[in-house]
Amino acid sequence: MKEVVIMSTFNTSKLSTTFLPSTTECLPVDGRKYTLTHSDTTGKLFLSIGNHYNLPAINAKIGDEVLAEWISQYEQFICKGKVYVSGGEFDEHSSKQRFIIFQREIKLALTAIFYGDRRLFSYYPQLLDSAILIHFESIFPQYNQVLYYGTPRQYLNPIFFPDVT
Repeated sequence: MKEVVIMSTFNTSKLSTTFLPSTTECLPVDGRKYTLTHSDTTGKLFLSIGNHYNLPAINAKIGDEVLAEWISQYEQFICKGKVYVSGGEFDEHSSKQRFIIFQREIKLALTAIFYGDRRLFSYYPQLLDSAILIHFESIFPQYNQVLYYGTPRQYLNPIFFPDVT
């Protein structure tokens, strides 16, 4: 099984952000989607922001990207993400390893996503306190979970955002 590796600490110089056509720094919010992929060899992170996921950037054989989107729910926004643990192609042990690795790396991935789209929070500061829910998708019930990961405010370093904390 190929190990999912992102990075252990976030380095802004390793992040490349691309806005897909018709998406800007401030629009849209509802349905705004993030596709975060990476290179195992260089450690670089690639963030696409758009009104759809960047499907050509996804490696279906590995399935180690992080997808997320802003969803309007009960007159407020939540950031709902997902990671693919297993659909049956991995045995239970490999699925457990993927689940553990994703749990270890998800905070770094969220930091990269929110840093890459940091200007959005200047336009919509209320998003800083929105809930983040991540769905770990797996056929194994013990790894098929939706977990709460705080709010974007927790992932924006005060060095980059002195007014945020």
